[in-house]
Amino acid sequence: MSPRARTFIQLSVAGALLTLAVAAPPASAADQGHSVPLRIATYNIHAGAGSDGVFDLDRQAAALRALDADVIGLQEVDVHWGARSQGLDVAGELARRLGMRVSFAPIYSLDPVTAGEPRREYGVAVLSRFPVRSATNHEITRLSTQDENPVPAPAPGFGEVTLKVRGVPVQVFVTHLDYRADPAVRAAQVADTRRIMARERAELPGARQFLLGDFNAEPSAPELAPLWQELRDAGAGTPDTYPAEAPVKRIDYVAVGEGVRVHDVAVPEESTASDHRPVVAEVSLARRAPGRG
Repeated sequence: MSPRARTFIQLSVAGALLTLAVAAPPASAADQGHSVPLRIATYNIHAGAGSDGVFDLDRQAAALRALDADVIGLQEVDVHWGARSQGLDVAGELARRLGMRVSFAPIYSLDPVTAGEPRREYGVAVLSRFPVRSATNHEITRLSTQDENPVPAPAPGFGEVTLKVRGVPVQVFVTHLDYRADPAVRAAQVADTRRIMARERAELPGARQFLLGDFNAEPSAPELAPLWQELRDAGAGTPDTYPAEAPVKRIDYVAVGEGVRVHDVAVPEESTASDHRPVVAEVSLARRAPGRG
């Protein structure tokens, strides 16, 4: 990870404190073998608002808790953004309620409306039961929603955390791809994503990689096709995820890299806590790279 990228690291106070206070899940006898179990999920939380448009972190924390996941990638996360989320640090608050660590990667970081208040931020986050060893906010191509006349340009908001899951290094990436009908920006984002993940994989050989997020495109979309050269769509064959009340398309993903075996994937029938449904996968991590003793 480059020093420039590391300057974007943003770990919330709640996450930092929990790193000291909460132990990683204990290893079972099965963990001593050749693979390690992990339960991992993704959820677009709609800035804390449900499908009814009502901001309700109690409801959302309950939905996240029900996933019983070790690692969760979140999209559409507000941190002191404004009235729609009551000015709260939604990432830190959810981490506190779930007893998990948190790493937040802002897409937008704006000056406060009133001097002296926290910066207004919006982006993606990772919640983890394991300590976060490092975190980076990478830049990918974006078409800003905050500029009056935006042009595609590199911008932050592609979050990465490095974990060690019972001895196995894991790189978790969280993304939220462009929502527009024109796939051009998404295609550029996919190219950026592959380049960054390849570089990070080379810097930590043997790390198991995950890409979590709202891709705003269905699995067969041509702009996503390059992703499936290195990654596998763990949720292939699962139900649609959006909109939550009556889903008609699958745009939320848990994608896995080499050395990850998928055992089960589910899309819980959660229709009220957000406007998306979550995706949760039971996987196991190979302890050794293929072909190594």
